[in-house]
Amino acid sequence: MITEKQIQLHSSASTQEGVFQAIADLAVENGIAVDNASVVAGLKERESLSTTGFQDGFAIPHTQSDSITRPAIIIVRTETGIEWESFDGKPAFFFISLLVPHEEAGTTHLQALAALSRALMDDESRQAFLTAQSSEQLAHLIKNAIQGDE
Repeated sequence: MITEKQIQLHSSASTQEGVFQAIADLAVENGIAVDNASVVAGLKERESLSTTGFQDGFAIPHTQSDSITRPAIIIVRTETGIEWESFDGKPAFFFISLLVPHEEAGTTHLQALAALSRALMDDESRQAFLTAQSSEQLAHLIKNAIQGDE
């Protein structure tokens, strides 16, 4: 679901829209989605239902779309915090985005989302994500979190 090519560690995005665009661009570049606009629209629509802002600077924006060709995780880490209506009231700067084709919405989506949420609630996992020095290292940590090998 994730490779180092699906991670942008130093994004210049400074708005929610900019983060969504960075996620969509990475999705299209990596063959995960065929259309940037529908990914951005899906992320916006999901965010309008309730915040995906977590805590300690993390958010998990996610969407399902017919333009998404395979389940994947895209990570964007911004240089500055962005207001995200997070649970702890702090700006978000670390975005773990889950993109899922419509036909896999009930299974892959919920399992991966639950695994990511558990990992983000664990102080050690969160700290490991924050201190990862490379896209490769971060991809490895995320894979382990989803597979339950924390």
